[in-house]
Order: sequence, then C-alpha cells, then structure tokens
Amino acid sequence: MGGYYGLAVLVGVALLLTTGQCDVSCRGTDGRAGEDGIPGRDGWPGVKGEKGEPAVMSRGPVDPDVLLRLKGEMGSRGIQGVMGPKGYRGELGAGGRPGSPGRPGPDGRSLGQGVHSPQQARSAFSVMRNDDSYPRYNQVVTYQTTVVNTPGDFNAATGYFTCRVPGVYYFTFHSAARTSICLRIASEALLNKLGFCDYNKNRNYDQVLSGGVVLELTARQRVWLESFEDEQAASEQRDTRAKQIIFSGFLLFTHQE
Repeated sequence: MGGYYGLAVLVGVALLLTTGQCDVSCRGTDGRAGEDGIPGRDGWPGVKGEKGEPAVMSRGPVDPDVLLRLKGEMGSRGIQGVMGPKGYRGELGAGGRPGSPGRPGPDGRSLGQGVHSPQQARSAFSVMRNDDSYPRYNQVVTYQTTVVNTPGDFNAATGYFTCRVPGVYYFTFHSAARTSICLRIASEALLNKLGFCDYNKNRNYDQVLSGGVVLELTARQRVWLESFEDEQAASEQRDTRAKQIIFSGFLLFTHQE
C-alpha cells in the first residue's frame, strides 16, 4: 500500500514539471497603464515656526540694499547742537567770464528847440579855494581857481551858483586842513542850511571834511558855501597853514525830462 502511494507522488511531480514548461506561444498579453487618481485634498496648515535669531553684522562689505531692508523706523529729531566756531575766510576766487552785452536802451527824448534846448540844458561847475587864511564866519566862500564852469552859471568872485535851467541838481564840497573847520551848504531852496563840522585834534595831518545835497531849483535860485562857528577855538580862526576847499555842482535832469 505504501509503495503505491509513493509511486503516485512521483507521477504527480512529473506531471507538474511537464506542465510548467511552456513555449513562447503560450505567453500572456501586456496589461495597460493605470489611470491617475483624483487629486487629494489640501492638508491642514502647519504649526507656526519659532522666531529666528537676530541678524549679525557682517565684517566684510555689506550690500546697501540689504541694509535698507534691515533699516528700522526713523527716530525723533534730536536737539540742535552748539554752533561751532566761525571758519576762516577763504581766498577770493578768480573772476568769472564777461557777461554778454545787454539790450540797447530806449531812445532818449529830445528837449526840443525852446528855452531849454539840449545845448542850453547843460550846467556844471567845480571851483577851488587855495587861500591859506581861515574862511570868515557866516560869509560866502569865494574861490581862486575855476576847474569847470559850463556854461557859466557859477560866479567864482561872489561864490554864488545861480540856477538858469529849472531842475534837480547835485552839490558837494570837500575841504582839507590841519585845523578844525565848519562849512555849510546854503540855498534859497532850503528851509535850513546844511552844516558839516570836522574837529582836527592832530594838527600835524590834513583832515578832510565832505558834504553833499540834492536840490530841486527854480530859475534864479542860488546855492553857495559858507563857514560858520561851532566849537572851534579862537586861535584856529587865525590859522594860516595851507587849506583847500573844493565846491562842485551839476544838473541831474530838468523838469521836462
């Protein structure tokens, strides 16, 4: 009985081995690729991470754009500091290039051919007193030298300028002396005479006295220069050292301009 059972097992194994051997004709067909599945749902948000470490300044070159992004908010304005000492004055720079010529001015207006023609509207004078004596108080100063007198409105002998052409005039004087002196401009066009004084304490040097005025004159009004007493010492009136007085005036414009 047992022999029959063993023989049956051997026959079964032989059949199994014969059945497992198959040629190419018995190969199965390839399967097709599977289709993509439906996308899954988004996951839940993750937990917030921990705060990062503070930035550390690099020892090497720093990108300005990076610093700008790391820059904090602007603070409040500080208190103004103490003003520093004044600096030294710099040297004068070189002169600039000459500018372009300006536009021509408007044409002048003619004064006409009447009483005040262009030739008659001129008036200017400049005279000099070279007398070493002290000019007498409250008297008109006279002159020895005439530098300019066009067309002749000033009288050097009397010391008077007489207006011939009504208009606006400028008058000025200069004196040089080694003693104190007071001079004033007087005119019938002035309510008060204009006085100027110079007190020379160092009598070894000439001291200059100057004065001037702009006057609006009508025809035949006069202008003159005179000396007057203020705080001079009595001895100064007897001074005979060199003195010089220059009196000048000229027409600025007439009433027709």
